[in-house]
Amino acid sequence: MKSQTLTSDILLLLTASIWGTAFVAQRMGMDFVGPFTFNGVRFALGSLSLLPLIFVLQKRKASSSTGSDTGTGSDTGQDNIKMLLKGGVFAGLLIFMGASLQQIGLVYTSAGKAGFITGLYVVIVPFAGLFWRMRPSSGTWAGAALAAVGLYFLSVTEKFTIELGDFLVFVGAFFWAGHVLLLGWLASKTDVLKLAALQFAICSALSLITAFLTETITFQGISQGAVPILYGGFCSVGIAYTLQVVAQKHAQPSHAAIILSMEGVFAALGGWLILNETLSGRGIAGCILMLSGMLLSQLHRVFENR
Repeated sequence: MKSQTLTSDILLLLTASIWGTAFVAQRMGMDFVGPFTFNGVRFALGSLSLLPLIFVLQKRKASSSTGSDTGTGSDTGQDNIKMLLKGGVFAGLLIFMGASLQQIGLVYTSAGKAGFITGLYVVIVPFAGLFWRMRPSSGTWAGAALAAVGLYFLSVTEKFTIELGDFLVFVGAFFWAGHVLLLGWLASKTDVLKLAALQFAICSALSLITAFLTETITFQGISQGAVPILYGGFCSVGIAYTLQVVAQKHAQPSHAAIILSMEGVFAALGGWLILNETLSGRGIAGCILMLSGMLLSQLHRVFENR
C-alpha cells in the first residue's frame, strides 16, 4: 500500500512538471493559432496517441482470457461501458471548460502566473469534496492552506489587482477541481486508458466546433505552431493526463491536488528560462510555501501510516 502511494505521488509530481512546462508551449502557440484551435488539435493528438497502447493491451487481455468462462458478468460489463461513456463525456466537458478558460487567459497573462492561478484548485478540491463526504486529513488541510498562501504571493500583487487573463484562469480552476474529483471517483471503476482517450476526444471535438465558429483555422498557422502543439498534445495531454488518471487510482483527490498544484512552480521556472518572465522575491516566497505545503501533506501521511 505504501509503495502504491509513493508511486502515485511520483507520477503526480511528474504530471505537474509536464503540465507546468506546457504553459510555456501554450503561451508560444498563441502566436500562430487561436486558443480553441490550439486545444482542439492538441487534445486530438493526445487522444490518438493512446489508441495504439489501448489496442495492444486489449489484444493481450483477450489472449490471456482465451479458454476462460465468459458466460457470466455480461451485465457488469455493460454497466462498466455505460460508466465509461458517461464519465468520459463529463470529464471531457470539464476539461474543455477548464482548458478553454486557461488558454484564452494565456492571451492576456504570463505562463508562470497562469500556472499558479490554475493551482488554486488545491484549495477548491477539499471544500468541494465535502459534498461527496470526503474527509481530508488535518495534514492535507494544513498543506492546502500553505499552498493557498503561496499561490496568493505568486498570483496577486500588493495592490490586489487581477486582470482579465488572471480572472479567466481563476474561473477555470473550479473546473479543474471538478475534474480532479471526478477522476478520483472514476479511476477505480473504469479502464483508465479508455477513459483518458475518451475525455480527450470529447474535449477536442468541442474545441474544434468552437474554433470553426469563432476562429480562422489555417494549415499555415498550425504548421508554424507545430512544436508547441505537438508538445501540448503528446506530452501535456497524451502522457501527463494519462499519468494523472493512473495515479489517482491510489491517491486521495485533495492530496493529489496539492501535488498537482506544483505545476505552477514548473510553469514559473519554464517561463523564466524560456520566455524571460521574471520571478520576484515575492514569487520565490510563494514557491517555498507551495513546496512546504506539499511536504507537510506527505510527512503527515507517513506518520499516519505508521
